[in-house]
Amino acid sequence: MSRADAEGSQPPIDLRSDTVTRPSAGMRRAMADAEVGDDVYAEDPSLNRLERRVAELLGHESGLFCPTGSMSNMLGIGVLVPRGKEVLCDAQAHIARAELGGHAAWFGVTMRTWFTPDGVAPVDFLQTLATADAGPYLVSTAAIALENTHNFSGGRVQPIAALQAISEFARGAGIAMHLDGARLWNAHAATGVPLATYGRLFDTVSVCFSKGLGAPVGSMLVGPAGVIDRARVLRKRLGGGMRQAGILAAACDYALDHELPRLAQDHEAAAAFAEAVGTQAPEAIDPAGVQSNIVRLDTGALPAVELVERARGRGVRISAMGTAVARAVTHRDVSTADARRAGTIIGELLVADRH
Repeated sequence: MSRADAEGSQPPIDLRSDTVTRPSAGMRRAMADAEVGDDVYAEDPSLNRLERRVAELLGHESGLFCPTGSMSNMLGIGVLVPRGKEVLCDAQAHIARAELGGHAAWFGVTMRTWFTPDGVAPVDFLQTLATADAGPYLVSTAAIALENTHNFSGGRVQPIAALQAISEFARGAGIAMHLDGARLWNAHAATGVPLATYGRLFDTVSVCFSKGLGAPVGSMLVGPAGVIDRARVLRKRLGGGMRQAGILAAACDYALDHELPRLAQDHEAAAAFAEAVGTQAPEAIDPAGVQSNIVRLDTGALPAVELVERARGRGVRISAMGTAVARAVTHRDVSTADARRAGTIIGELLVADRH
């Protein structure tokens, strides 16, 4: 049997995203056994417990369960930024690139962006960019939104000292802070910084359960009780009120208990993937720069979409994130050995193209 035939006989190694995970047997049992009620009437006990638990984990008063991270981001910014004012964010931020303009379409929020090559928020520049009261001729800044980890920069962890400095500046200037913490769990696993230490720096925080934690559905917005009460109204206005959502809450609870403690394994798998790629194609990746479970690849002259297609033919699934940028994301359903094997295959494809 040829190598290609052997590889083709194996299940694909799916590194497109950490959203492709499927619920474990234990998670499914927890969902089946969940105590439920009507959440629109605030009567779902499983969901009420989860909202309290996550708010406490992140150092806040109250939580609001949402079906998606895009919705929890839109609600968080929607309650902080009055119509016609602006939120400042990175040009590569998920709220700017991947939420289909929802902030402007639904809430009349404008965005002004900055760019850094590594996704780390520039403390000094933000202090010159943000203007809480710009007068009658310019747009006033109502909020600053940061992302941790930073998806499109390859899972970059925001340094805690930078976050603290920006938070201190914003509060002194009367500007609110929102955290897109879809993968904040990974930042916590990578650094050991307590979740509440991150969370208390922001007025609102969005976290996802359906990425590294492996739940099938769900995100949470946390913040002060009054802010979350307003967000709950906006969620209903967007059609996000759910009924017996305790089935989903049970999956998220299970994920916090069983998946959060093992996230470091995904980071080890990402490092193994990056090292295997870099051994053959060092121009594509600096393994030392991989901080969490996302690996950003420079495909050079080979279009990223073509690398994706060739990789699929070899049993590896990755994503094109730009003309010459591809991404691989490790998760609970991919072992370190599989990640290393996938990295070897990607490295071979990149080398073959460059020769």
